Amino acid sequence: MDVLNLLLLIFEACLYFGLLVCLLHWRARLGIGVMMTVLGVMHFLETYLAARYYVMTPFGMASPGSIVFYSGKLVMILMIYIREDAATVRQLIYGLLGGNAICLMFAFLLRLHPALGLTPGEMPDNDFLDQMGVLMVWGTALLYVEAVGVILLYESLGRWMGRSPAPRLWAASVLALAFDQCGFYAALKFLYDAPLSVFWASMGGKVFFACVYAVLAAVYFRWFASGAATARRFPADVFADLTYRERYDALLARSGVDTLTGVKNRGRLEEIGPGLIQRHLDTSSALSLLIADVDHFKQINDRFGHLQGDAVLKAIADALKTGLRNDVDLLFRFGGEEFLILMPGIGQDAALKAAERLRRRVEAHVSAGGAAVSISIGVASAPEGGESLRALIDTADQGLYRAKANGRNQVDGVPRTA
Repeated sequence: MDVLNLLLLIFEACLYFGLLVCLLHWRARLGIGVMMTVLGVMHFLETYLAARYYVMTPFGMASPGSIVFYSGKLVMILMIYIREDAATVRQLIYGLLGGNAICLMFAFLLRLHPALGLTPGEMPDNDFLDQMGVLMVWGTALLYVEAVGVILLYESLGRWMGRSPAPRLWAASVLALAFDQCGFYAALKFLYDAPLSVFWASMGGKVFFACVYAVLAAVYFRWFASGAATARRFPADVFADLTYRERYDALLARSGVDTLTGVKNRGRLEEIGPGLIQRHLDTSSALSLLIADVDHFKQINDRFGHLQGDAVLKAIADALKTGLRNDVDLLFRFGGEEFLILMPGIGQDAALKAAERLRRRVEAHVSAGGAAVSISIGVASAPEGGESLRALIDTADQGLYRAKANGRNQVDGVPRTA
């Protein structure tokens, strides 16, 4: 009987996985909401089975709701992340958490009614209603933690297990399900005084079915989902996707591109600048920072309009970009009409010469209303001009201020001391 139950559970797992993976595979036609709704509806069945329905297996007495359906749900959440992104998973988890919290609230409110049974002498089981509500909310809270954790584990394991998704899916699922078993059993112990044998049986069942789902996922990735393996991402970025950051903001933060000029934005500078400067200081390598500001830019906007001003900024960005060393120098739009350039491997004297070349290049190639547009540039080099991004910016700003005060369209910086 134990083996027969196990075979039936394996069949149920294969059927469950097959149906859900079809919805995932056809999400472009049906919409990902269909799969999310199915998972939400199944959550009630999982909780009910985990509370009341157990069968004998080779692992011991275990609930299909826990070892088959909940394990499958966690795997499907990870597959949604692999095929879509963490922001999509966030919608599912927050929907379950919010929906179950609302269910619990109304379950308590309904107890205020003098309820009647459908048949004489049969009354509603309010205690069961309370227990189910608590289990659903507790289980969903665990699911939230585990959904975040399983994605972080999946990404972190990529450093050691490579990009193949199925082995990482299995390892991440086993660890997350082990955590779930500890948390959910605590609730079963509190509500039903569940014996310790149930804990070990469910733990063994979850590990076993994590293997089953990993094999099924491997088949899917191999034969039905070409290119399913995702590029590695830093776990911190994944966690940020699962919090309240909107997808568009996350995309801009990851791309780090200024939408007007196409060069890197200030957020990207603050992300990579400090580390780049510190690496050069640690190795005693030269590094210079330039700040370029468009001369009389307000007059260009006032005289020719903001669209012409935008065109000037684009042209200056192009002129600066083509005057820099490819894949070495880094150009950022610092804000408004200011651009910032990081030049690794170049000291103060060479940076002043490079800045002068850039100044002449902009003057020769950029115009507004037929008149040449010029820029002023301040230069600072590490460590003389500062040993941090902020310090270098302050020093370069001082040079820029002097260049502006001395008539604009020139370069200024503190020369290297002997």
